[in-house]
Amino acid sequence: MPGPLPELEFLALERELTVFLRRARASSGEMAREVHPELESAAYGLLVRLEEAGQQRATELAAYIGIGKATISRQLRALETLGLVAREPDPADGRAWLVHLTDEGRARYRSVRAARRARYVSRLSGWDRDEVAELARLLHQLNADAQG
Repeated sequence: MPGPLPELEFLALERELTVFLRRARASSGEMAREVHPELESAAYGLLVRLEEAGQQRATELAAYIGIGKATISRQLRALETLGLVAREPDPADGRAWLVHLTDEGRARYRSVRAARRARYVSRLSGWDRDEVAELARLLHQLNADAQG
């Protein structure tokens, strides 16, 4: 016997999130290539996190992004090869390394971020600022619920 029909609101949410996530993936790829032509789109999120939170261990980055150790290691090696991140020994634990943006990585990331923000401002120019703030609040809540 089938269960109850999903509520229309959740069907609409699923549909809109699916479209949003597809577009976000495509946009992430474009932004990654703007940072560096050889940067894979999945690694772009690591730059975002390092800019926001500062230097971190690879395990912290992996946990935040939700990827495994092998994937984070491969992506960090690629970022390091491109000169966008560097590693230093963790003074609190000599066996661990702290990853941070290089000056070049920070400059490239910030340039792309500024261009992305300008696109948001342009696309949402017809929105009231309170609506933009509400969207940001709701997305933050969704992200926090997904993380916990």
